[in-house]
Amino acid sequence: MKVAVLKETFPNERRVALVPANIPALAKAGLEVVVEQGAGAAAGFLDDQYVAKGARIVADRGELFQADIVLQVRVCGTHAHAERADLTRIKPSSVLVGLCDPLGSPEAIREVAQTGASLFALELIPRITRAQAMDVLSSQATIAGYRAVLWAAMELPKLFPMLMTAAGTLAAARAFVIGAGVAGLQAIATARRMGAIVQAYDVRPATREQVESLAAKFVELKLDAQDAEDQGGYAKALGEEFYRKQRELMASVVAQSDVVITTAAIPGQPSPRLITAAAVQGMAPGSVIIDLAAERGGNCELSQPDQRVVAHGVVIRGPTNLPGEVPGHASQMYSNNVTKFLLNMVKGGELTWNLDDQIVRETLVCRQGEVTSPRLRELLGLAPAVPGPPAP
Repeated sequence: MKVAVLKETFPNERRVALVPANIPALAKAGLEVVVEQGAGAAAGFLDDQYVAKGARIVADRGELFQADIVLQVRVCGTHAHAERADLTRIKPSSVLVGLCDPLGSPEAIREVAQTGASLFALELIPRITRAQAMDVLSSQATIAGYRAVLWAAMELPKLFPMLMTAAGTLAAARAFVIGAGVAGLQAIATARRMGAIVQAYDVRPATREQVESLAAKFVELKLDAQDAEDQGGYAKALGEEFYRKQRELMASVVAQSDVVITTAAIPGQPSPRLITAAAVQGMAPGSVIIDLAAERGGNCELSQPDQRVVAHGVVIRGPTNLPGEVPGHASQMYSNNVTKFLLNMVKGGELTWNLDDQIVRETLVCRQGEVTSPRLRELLGLAPAVPGPPAP
């Protein structure tokens, strides 16, 4: 079988779906790898490096779509800036693998389904032990949490660590991280390494131990947050009344912070509003907010996607693709995830369709012209799918 690696078309997307180091493992499994010319250049992986590992470089994008499996970071046709021509290039028998925001853009998945191709949405990798090495969201969130702290350090008119110098003592910066998922925990660890005094909050009480293991203080808010976690380990939406009380209690912690990093996101839903304009006004001038949930409306009332907003003397940034700013390591991690995902399905050089495998079943969102994911069918108002024979 032939595996194609496409050059990304999303604006400013510098990652690549497969790096040269993973090609030998795929070749050993019986897969031939073809790579679009220049696909990895922005991430620091040159065509010659791919060739040295056994891949073939192809200049014609249309030829790449003739491959059996097509790999991307952002699957063609499923994002707002998609190159529409790519949809016409997809052949019905092909298998697409990558990120495609299935819960946020179900209509785009239906459009891909109409091509007849099969699509595996890597956002839907189940959070089970066997799938940890394939967990794309976690690997990319690690990069985002790290990068968010660097952004904050560049914007803050203070140093992070406490310094005792002949010119006087400089107090350490105070950072507050909202959300203790993968991105939040990485932000906590990075801010601590840089010398900040760090506090963190998460609606899930079970995260307290993780926060404290990183030498940060866990902020307790007197709220009833039972059943705040879904079966996949993600935070659940808890209703506007809960968030109203949360905002009120959190405002005092925000006001005492030099840096606030928010990471609270709910798959497929608007981000919970946690920081009001009034709370921003209560912060000291020069303070910084990095809102990692800006793509879905933001945790901060004043944040704008990919914009730098200054309000009441506070800098508010809403980056939507921080992993794309560290394309080398982000691509390496993504490529490792994708390689493990493929090797779980490939036997004897052929792709198997074991729908009894939870990883395969939950990530497969369309095949043979139909949206197959029960969650997406519900979002699209479609009747439950009728079980059929495995795809060839």
